[in-house]
Amino acid sequence: MTDFGWLILVTGGLISGVIAGLLGIGGGIITIPLLVTLGYTPVQAIATSSLAIVITSISGSLQNWWMGYFDFKRVIYLGIPAFLTTGIGVYFANKIPPHIILFTFGLILLANIYLIDLRKQLAFKEEDNTAPAFNPLLAKLGTGGAAGILAGLFGLGGGTIMVPLQILLLGEEIKVAIQTSLGVIVITALAACTGHTLEGNILFSQGIVLGCGGLFGVQISARTLPKLADSVISLVLRIFLGILSIYIFWEAWINYQSSI
Repeated sequence: MTDFGWLILVTGGLISGVIAGLLGIGGGIITIPLLVTLGYTPVQAIATSSLAIVITSISGSLQNWWMGYFDFKRVIYLGIPAFLTTGIGVYFANKIPPHIILFTFGLILLANIYLIDLRKQLAFKEEDNTAPAFNPLLAKLGTGGAAGILAGLFGLGGGTIMVPLQILLLGEEIKVAIQTSLGVIVITALAACTGHTLEGNILFSQGIVLGCGGLFGVQISARTLPKLADSVISLVLRIFLGILSIYIFWEAWINYQSSI
């Protein structure tokens, strides 16, 4: 890879780190498309992203802990089921055609735009005591389990579904959900990274470069998050997911065309 290519990786890692700390979504939604654009296969991109996310999420969680925003109990309750289901995602990542993986990824991004919008409705219902009640244990198992599968399958760390589900099922505030999600991502990313290492899918040099960029980016956003209004965070996440889903669908189409 050229020096310019490495510079792109560092920049992409930095941006993914900022997004990880700000939105609690691991950064894979930046690093995966970036690696695919640079010519790597979707499986390589997913696997390498998991390594970068390990570095980024550890850095962000340490920063949250130092600032007093890290709840160990919340992280463990979601992290255990996430850890147990990550292997399922890794297994299917090596079985499903790349264009199907990308297309499904795009659908999940679109679904999360709706889930984020649903937060506002739930907030009003909670004020009127009309919000739906969910079994706390089943809600935690479902949220963590879904995050683990997504971590292995898409290299995401699971945050794209874990943040909305914490608010939808567990009634968490958006900032708490983001900070907890980043802590759980440490667990899911480690599990996914281990699985992909055994499969031989990870490009270690590229992953470390992305992770180092993310390490600095997440420090910036983790310190900024407590100062921002919830409405601003929600709007930024929705716009970002919408734009990225269009790009992912395009990549899925290109990949499908090249396979026939």
